[in-house]
Amino acid sequence: MRKVLYIFGLLTDGDIEWMARTGTRRWLTANEVLIHEGRPVDSVILLLEGEFIVSVTGVGEVARLSAGEIVGEMSYVDSAPPSATVTASGKSLALFIDKRQLSRKLETDVAFGFRFYRALAVFLADRLRETVHRLGYSKTRTLASEEILEDELDIGILDNLSMAGERFHRMLKLLSGAP
Repeated sequence: MRKVLYIFGLLTDGDIEWMARTGTRRWLTANEVLIHEGRPVDSVILLLEGEFIVSVTGVGEVARLSAGEIVGEMSYVDSAPPSATVTASGKSLALFIDKRQLSRKLETDVAFGFRFYRALAVFLADRLRETVHRLGYSKTRTLASEEILEDELDIGILDNLSMAGERFHRMLKLLSGAP
C-alpha cells in the first residue's frame, strides 16, 4: 500500500479521477492469470485489493504484490512482451487501464504525461532497488520499507503523502459507486 502513496502523491486529483473513470474495475478469482509471460498485454493494471503472484518460467515465484502495486507498466513503456506471469493469489480487485486510452491521454495532456511518467519512474526505480536488495546485492532500503527515514525521501514526494492516501481511498470509493 505504501508504494501507491508515492505514485498518487505525484498525480493530481484529476489524474486519479480520469484513471478511475477510464479504467475497468474487475474482481479476480484465485489463480486467475492477468498477464502471461511472453504474451502482449493490453492494459496497465492497478491492484486495489488482494494479492498478485509474479512468476517466471524456469524460476518460479519471484514476488508477491499487494494493494497499490502496478503491473503491465514495463510492457507499456517499452512495448516488449511481459517477462513474467502475474496471477491473482485469491479474490482480488484490480483496475485495468486500456493502453490505447492511456496513450491517447498522454498524447493530449502533456502535464498528465509528465506526472504519470515521473510517478512510473519512481515506482520502477523502487522496484529495481527491491530486486537488487532481494538478490542480496545491496543493503539499500526501498519505498516499501518501514525503516526508511523521512530525511531520505524527496521532499516533493513527502509533501503529497497524506493527500495520496486520500486520493487512493477516493478512487476506491469512486470505483465502488459510493458517494
